[in-house]
Amino acid sequence: MTHLLHLHHGSFTRSNAIFHNLPNYSIILPHQQSLLQRGKHASSQRCQASSTKRVDYVELHSSPDKVKIQGEANLNVLPCVQSLRDFPEDLSAKIVMVRIEVDVLLRAKQDQNTPLSSCTLSTIKHLYTSDAKIILVGNWSVTFDSEIPAVEFVAEYLSSLLQFKVVPVKLVPDSMQPHMEHKKESVLLLDNLSLFKEERANCSRFSKYLSLGVDIFVNDAFSLCHRILASTVGVANFCCSRVAGFHFEEDLCKLKEAFSCSKKPYVAIIGGGNLFEKAAALKSVASFCDGLVFVGNMAFQLMNALGMPVPMKLVEKRAVGEALGIIKYTKARRISILLPKDFWCRNNDFHAQMEIFPAGCIPNSWSPIDVGPHSMKEITSLLSVCKKILWIGPVQFDPSYQNSSGTYDLAQMLDTRSRDNCDITVAGDVACKAVMMVSQSQPACYMIESPSVIWEYLRGRNLPGLMALDRAYPFKIEWDTKYTDPALPLLVDIGSGNGLFIFKMAPRRKDLNYLGLDVNKKLVDRCIDTVHQSGIRNVNFLATNATSTFRSIVSSYPGELVLVSIQCPIPDFRKPEHRWQMLQRSLVEAIVDLLASDGKVFLQSDIKEVVLRMKEQFAVHGKGKLHIENREEWLDENPFGVRSDWEEHILERGAPIKTANYYVTANSPPNCRSRFILLMYFESNGATGFVGLRGIYEY
Repeated sequence: MTHLLHLHHGSFTRSNAIFHNLPNYSIILPHQQSLLQRGKHASSQRCQASSTKRVDYVELHSSPDKVKIQGEANLNVLPCVQSLRDFPEDLSAKIVMVRIEVDVLLRAKQDQNTPLSSCTLSTIKHLYTSDAKIILVGNWSVTFDSEIPAVEFVAEYLSSLLQFKVVPVKLVPDSMQPHMEHKKESVLLLDNLSLFKEERANCSRFSKYLSLGVDIFVNDAFSLCHRILASTVGVANFCCSRVAGFHFEEDLCKLKEAFSCSKKPYVAIIGGGNLFEKAAALKSVASFCDGLVFVGNMAFQLMNALGMPVPMKLVEKRAVGEALGIIKYTKARRISILLPKDFWCRNNDFHAQMEIFPAGCIPNSWSPIDVGPHSMKEITSLLSVCKKILWIGPVQFDPSYQNSSGTYDLAQMLDTRSRDNCDITVAGDVACKAVMMVSQSQPACYMIESPSVIWEYLRGRNLPGLMALDRAYPFKIEWDTKYTDPALPLLVDIGSGNGLFIFKMAPRRKDLNYLGLDVNKKLVDRCIDTVHQSGIRNVNFLATNATSTFRSIVSSYPGELVLVSIQCPIPDFRKPEHRWQMLQRSLVEAIVDLLASDGKVFLQSDIKEVVLRMKEQFAVHGKGKLHIENREEWLDENPFGVRSDWEEHILERGAPIKTANYYVTANSPPNCRSRFILLMYFESNGATGFVGLRGIYEY
């Protein structure tokens, strides 16, 4: 016999609902001591009251010694990226492109319960007050009056939020450059990128067009960092510096915090479906959590794998094997799995008719839409002893049903726990909105609106939008742990590769400290291993992009910077204008600012065009400190007496080599005169006309 529940404004009352007899097999406790018993405030009465039972099906189909047990999450280490907050350069007059989440801002306009991304606005305001020229880019699909708003509407809305004018710009050929002549108080907003298929395809030509004239790229769209788009990944290839905005930085910190195991017990609440594709991610969660609570369609896949009766319409294809693998893995790690014991269901023919059915007893003519009251009671009991909770994915089982009481009950519960010294991370639009609605004040939970980013990260995949940003060292480097005497003069080798130049120099000049910078982390790790094995105390290496981090790293060094070497960069002949992207204006200016008055810059390349470009960059961006005067005069050898590995390779080919020098005077005080020398190694190859050059700058 069924009950027709009364509907009031889209909700229903449950006072007259029938509760069917509930089974005892909804909770899997594959270990001897439950999570509740391990909780600090748990009592034996509470554990005895919980209607739990072991599932022998798992015992019959798995053995702990056959399952690989991980001591901690098998996740990629999230890199430390250069942030706008710690960006060391002067932003005045720089052209900065900011990738923002326009949809988030528009949803906040539609619904006051949607959190407004104030950090994104702070990013734009910070750039504006720093006198940077700002180009905003983004895509949006939120509709107003059943239509997607035009760029003019969005620009006007942003202007009202920022309190300064935002100028809309249509994306047509050659439209961007003239608009850069707008007066200082103008900020540009480019057209909706979702209108262009080149955006989704990460088209290189489109990316170059978007970034025309841009000096610095700021990514403030963390929710898209798992996707490869022209506006998040492609444009980064055409900008001198690539940094994280305030909103991106904040969400990245939340992601790192979500997967730290600083507090125990730690439970993950898993909603949604598609278990087959998320199986690897669920194992990652199980590797660092003490319990898993399933409140979405994935619960039915685990029930089906355990042999419980489940309506076939709820069973996902190919999910049985993956579900069994998850059960075996959690059993081997001795962690809990909590499955719903009962469900609110809706009659397929009469949608207003609601009834509670126990797990495993749902008729085919009914569909589950929410977790039942007994399930919520057990979830509440479990979470009451937790010190850290992750909620990812929606509670409801039918996307068309928008009035999930379980969602708001869970949000209320987590909001209360967050104010009781419990770390809460909530992921997903529905969950974040629910927490905002039930909270009496600013929620104390960490909220990440895009669960897709978390799922991709848990699968062990790199996040393309994150990897496209520059690496950085915003934290303080303890130089006294790197060198025996951090006051010694410093030599920095940019693009140090396998470190042969530094390792050869270090024994000859023990009065110097040596620092190698390279973007290739594997090469840097090998160099660091060599340092540790050899016991050298005046050599160190860091994996980073020196273009944007050189200033922040070297400026904190206690001693003087006396020599910077940049040797044999690898050019890309397919992109002549980006033949060597490392030596950009920001790096040249940082070197010029930090180099000691008698310091030197050593440039080396086996390709004529590259070394001439490097020379030109120092001449153009040397801040007026250099005056180059050319005078050819052949020299005999490299003045250091130490050759890099690539230089050795060229010489071993037996080609004739000659050198020439150029003198340069600096615009410095009368008693501080210095010179500039360019050493040129000339290699002749009749077949290709191959030219090799080496160079050195002196201040």
